Amino acid sequence: MNRFFRPAFALCALLSLSGPLTAPLAAEVETASLGGGEEERVTEVAGCVLTAKAVCPGIDLRHRNLRGLSLAGADLHGANLMRADLRHADLRGADLSGAILDGADLRTAFLQGTRLSGARLRGANLEFARANGADLRQADLTAANLEALRADKADLTGANLEGANLQEAKLSLTNLSQANLEGAKIRFAIFQDALMTDCRSCPTDW
Repeated sequence: MNRFFRPAFALCALLSLSGPLTAPLAAEVETASLGGGEEERVTEVAGCVLTAKAVCPGIDLRHRNLRGLSLAGADLHGANLMRADLRHADLRGADLSGAILDGADLRTAFLQGTRLSGARLRGANLEFARANGADLRQADLTAANLEALRADKADLTGANLEGANLQEAKLSLTNLSQANLEGAKIRFAIFQDALMTDCRSCPTDW
């Protein structure tokens, strides 16, 4: 038997002998990585079903594969999503205030109206994400990749964007009051009618 298939075969044999899976165990098996492949998408963690309008404050979702998951309107405030895969996830209207998203992959994610006030997104990747009307007050976006981000009418009051990549980002009518853009890359970014009161290193002559 090919040595790469032995772990998968052993797991299947064990499950066939042990009878039907309980819901928590099934969720864990769903995320198992067999034969060195990519971790499958998780749908339940610690008894919390990850669906739209789920109420899972403070949940630990570090390194989880949540790609394409619908979490619109979910309560995930204070959650730990460090390095989570949230590519193309639907987080519209979700509460992620105070959440930890350092290094998270949010490329092409839907963040319209999402509450991310006080959230930590250091080094997160939000390339091509849609965040129109999102609440990012006091968010830490240090060294984050925001290239081609669409965040018109978003609130970035007091946000830290030091060293962030904002190239080709669209920030029309966005509130950047008291934000910090020191060292940020802003080539071809659009700041039309953005509010920049007391903003550090904002392009006030844009």
